[in-house]
Amino acid sequence: MFVKICGITNEDDALLAVAMGADAVGFIFAPSPRQVAASQVYDITRRLPPEILTVGVFRDEHPSRVIDTVHRAGLKAAQLHGHETPAQVAEVCAQIRWVIKVVVAGTTDARRAADFGTDLVMVEGPNPGSGKVFDWSLVDEVAEGPRLILAGGLNPDNVTEAVRAVRPWGVDVASGVEKSPGRKDALKVKAFIERARAAAPLRHLGPDEMPYDWADDEEY
Repeated sequence: MFVKICGITNEDDALLAVAMGADAVGFIFAPSPRQVAASQVYDITRRLPPEILTVGVFRDEHPSRVIDTVHRAGLKAAQLHGHETPAQVAEVCAQIRWVIKVVVAGTTDARRAADFGTDLVMVEGPNPGSGKVFDWSLVDEVAEGPRLILAGGLNPDNVTEAVRAVRPWGVDVASGVEKSPGRKDALKVKAFIERARAAAPLRHLGPDEMPYDWADDEEY
């Protein structure tokens, strides 16, 4: 079970997430109470282990700016959280190895998620970033192919139910493990990660399902 802790605003929270077993940490560059600057993020990412996937979150940003910001911040991945077209996503994918395209459950974009050409798709509710849970049955409409990351209103109290109901490849959380906007709660982070992993079905991974080596970026 891939677990991403998003909305990181400081080094202590990034190191906390890593220590608790997170696979990825996210930094928000889109307008948000958790918005951070590339220079600030660079100071954090250079202190993180290479096996951690570091992700920049953008919304309706020009591909060239996404690419530039990811490189300046020392990140490995971009998360596109807006109305990006398949062509725009492809432009980012050409320069950044790991790209997560966010789609809203129940929309045309969700039903054509495979058209975006990225192996990682995050499914959110109709109000992305609101911290509200959506109807998980809508995930059934998401096009097959990409690895699915579930987001939207998740927290330590509902992540077990969410994982069992949706059976996603991964989960993402921001406000659900905070004590205040932009500040993580250590106990909530720990509980979220432990419960998400405990709820994930134990099964043999086929060759096409093996976990990524996030540190393997020689091609880029």
